[in-house]
Amino acid sequence: MEQRGAHQPTPPPAWKPRTDPAPLLPDPEPYRVLGTDEADRTDPALLLKLYGELVRGRRYNAQATALTKQGRLAVYPSTVGQEAAEIAAALVLQEQDWLFPSYRDTLAAVARGLDPVQALGLLRGDWHTGYDPREHRIAPLSTPLATQLPHAVGLAHAARLKGDDVVALAMVGDGGTSEGDFHEALNFAAVWKAPVVFLVQNNGFAISVPLAKQTAAPSLAHKAVGYGMPGRLVDGNDAAAVHEVLSEAVRRARAGQGPTLVEAVTYRMDAHTNADDATRYRTDAEVEAWRAHDPVALMERELTGRGLLDEDGIQAARDAAEDFAAGLRERMNQDPVLDPMDLFSHVYAEQTSQLREQAAQLRAELEAEQESR
Repeated sequence: MEQRGAHQPTPPPAWKPRTDPAPLLPDPEPYRVLGTDEADRTDPALLLKLYGELVRGRRYNAQATALTKQGRLAVYPSTVGQEAAEIAAALVLQEQDWLFPSYRDTLAAVARGLDPVQALGLLRGDWHTGYDPREHRIAPLSTPLATQLPHAVGLAHAARLKGDDVVALAMVGDGGTSEGDFHEALNFAAVWKAPVVFLVQNNGFAISVPLAKQTAAPSLAHKAVGYGMPGRLVDGNDAAAVHEVLSEAVRRARAGQGPTLVEAVTYRMDAHTNADDATRYRTDAEVEAWRAHDPVALMERELTGRGLLDEDGIQAARDAAEDFAAGLRERMNQDPVLDPMDLFSHVYAEQTSQLREQAAQLRAELEAEQESR
């Protein structure tokens, strides 16, 4: 018989860490390559590849912005200033891997090989996604914030269960980290050790809301520790650094070591979209300070300083980017051929009676209009 009040053994303490948090913590400063000794150990061919893509990406942003002013795009969320993270995200993936972009990440999709006209289909308002996600291994560009993250985890986990060599890279902005989908995705990914990499492009603002009004965490990369995955902090304007950090995260995921959260510290030099007035919540001086850390200029300075790039090389990259923009402009200036009956396609495998009725009504209206001409 146990005596009342006698000492009872206690269960293991619930507060005891399930894993050592120290290796999961990000460095106190963003990791950099350009302008450091690490640049000397980086493959020159990779640096030149990154530079060419950065120059093309900057021209792509300028052309897409111009298309909104010409009425060819309904809206365009520019990535001027963020090209380094966009390009690196596309280049670290293998053909069988999947990219899960947000609405701002059309440049990443184009850098992965997607036709730029198709990449802009959603923003043009044509129909559906604008491309076949399975063909390109690029998930639909997502306008709702962070909803693509749980999808990336699900795909990555399913691929691992099937034994497929697939890694998913999911992109999100700093504003998206305040969404419930972000937290759910990270938690499931860590518990399942899913082969997925989360790339947060911290550009300072969720539309007009500065980061300080979203989170009190030391950095967004620190959030990784709460879920049991490594957090990495990188200079998001240093294309070589972002490529190196993401490459390591993809290698970890592919080797079965689970997910990584990477925060790329960057800046949105343009407004949130062409419909936004950024002067209402930030100063010109702030933008100009970030222009001194322009990702294209950083890479160009590194390459010219090391004798890997001269004026002819610079001009060749600009000419190639201009040819790319001219082709995009010409094709976007052609009116798309749209079939109103597509409204009823790809909604249900078997149309409901209501949809059949509505389709018949629209078809009759279109035929009557055609006969009256």
